[in-house]
Amino acid sequence: MRVTLAVLLFAGLLLAPAFRAAAEEGEEAKTAETPKEEKTEKAEGAEKTGEAPKEGEAKEEAKHPVVVFETSEGSFEVELYEDKAPVTVKNFLGYVDDKFYDGTIFHRIINGFMIQGGGMGTDGKEKKPKAPIKNESGNGVRNEIYAIAMARTNDLDSATSQFYINVRNNRSLDQMQYCAFGKVIKGTEVVDKIKAVKVQPNPMTGEPSTPVEPPVLKSVKRKE
Repeated sequence: MRVTLAVLLFAGLLLAPAFRAAAEEGEEAKTAETPKEEKTEKAEGAEKTGEAPKEGEAKEEAKHPVVVFETSEGSFEVELYEDKAPVTVKNFLGYVDDKFYDGTIFHRIINGFMIQGGGMGTDGKEKKPKAPIKNESGNGVRNEIYAIAMARTNDLDSATSQFYINVRNNRSLDQMQYCAFGKVIKGTEVVDKIKAVKVQPNPMTGEPSTPVEPPVLKSVKRKE
């Protein structure tokens, strides 16, 4: 399945230019190298703060809503922090309950930065989202490895359905006020598999982030 021109044209819209700049800061996109600032954090042991809980502990510790993502690459689970970002979590679960995400793709992938999805169908067309929501950044949830956050335009209060999952610690996105609201607690290896898929340059921006074979979100539902 090749991504249509519609996907390529839309790929960079939901994340502002400043967001794209964060991906490029200190890294070579082609090699997905870890930025220097992140290497320093790792040296100090800060990378441990980005680790997801052990899978055996997830059931005992999860006190928040958990959503199961079934993808073409495997399944993973995300815990949502409704106490930290109530508006964002309510909005996200609304899309989940409406089955809005079923049959969508991860249309923008930058290994060493993040994977983005939640708005484009397998036909390459944009799905019509609901009204945008209030930005709840600064809630204490960081854009660290495996954290889920909302994609948006330059307007702080423009997030709708699209989201991204960090695949490294992206603290600069906290400063840019991108709202993180949950974290992958099971199946991080699937996220790692998705981030490694083959990509091609976006013809409009030149950014090497458009998947040749986009990973598909078969279903996204609340964990029973």
